[in-house]
Amino acid sequence: MSRGSDQPADPFASPIFDAHLDLAYNASLGRDLTLPLPELRAADPVTGQLATVSFPELRAAGVRAAFATLFAMPAGPGETGGYRDHAGARKQALAQLEQYHRWEDAGHVRLLTRANEAREVLATPDGPLGLVLLMEGADPVRDAADLPFWVEAGVRVIGPAWGATRYAGGTDAPGPLTGAGRELVTAMRELGVTLDLSHLDDAAFAGVMEAPPALIATHANSRSLVPGNRHLTDEMARAVADSGGVIGLVLLSRFLRAGVGDRVRVPPEAVLEHARHYAELVGWEHVGLGTDLDGGFGAEKTPLGVERYADVPGLLDLLPAEVRAGVAGGNWARWLLGALG
Repeated sequence: MSRGSDQPADPFASPIFDAHLDLAYNASLGRDLTLPLPELRAADPVTGQLATVSFPELRAAGVRAAFATLFAMPAGPGETGGYRDHAGARKQALAQLEQYHRWEDAGHVRLLTRANEAREVLATPDGPLGLVLLMEGADPVRDAADLPFWVEAGVRVIGPAWGATRYAGGTDAPGPLTGAGRELVTAMRELGVTLDLSHLDDAAFAGVMEAPPALIATHANSRSLVPGNRHLTDEMARAVADSGGVIGLVLLSRFLRAGVGDRVRVPPEAVLEHARHYAELVGWEHVGLGTDLDGGFGAEKTPLGVERYADVPGLLDLLPAEVRAGVAGGNWARWLLGALG
């Protein structure tokens, strides 16, 4: 990414802030993210997904901070792995939380819960990667009364759905907020926990909007360009902007062009199409990155030219020069400083 004299002087604008990385989940698969990427790839226990993310790789790309997920994988039909109830989901999330603490103890990351911590990390190029905990799919939360436990543990953003959860309909699983979901959303609003609209079904979104907490979309492309309830409608995008939130762009090819199968890699310009659509709809200040790289797919399904995370900054060169720094990380950084207080 070029960093010419047209870049803003804002010290929070130049670094990359990625709003969605499944770091601890990847570690649970046996990936050692402390390795340089070539070494990780050489020893990768995950087959069929060419890894793009490791801590040295993120540092080389200029990533200063990210939302890092607590993601519990549900069991599929006939599968023995994955969770089948709240206890199983909670066990996965707690194991991932412990992984983040081990990385923090080793100096690889710093968990961020307050604005002063975020400000320090964003202004320190050589420091550890700053992470804000995001729960993707709320099944690890027992009920609304359990939410303070997770807030105390550092969770600042929750996406109620992935597929369907006990709280809401989600991707390829239409449905409204459940009674428990309405109680959880109320508790999130009262405790200042931000709601991630990514994966949330339309009917559940309608329930959220009856009395919404703060809204963002960490990793969600536009349904105006790619059909399906995995993506944001224009109404959802406007709701994020009206809340002062930001939308993160996902780098999975089939989420970028309609009708694209898993064996097709789209041109990098497809990312620009979604960015421009959101910018025309709500303004560039509400557009950011939420790459979801290594979130169940690898370099074999990214846009052409993105072979590893260090290639991500090159995508930003497709954007108008005056908005690159904001989309790279400045927009998320400013949102985070306001949200953490």
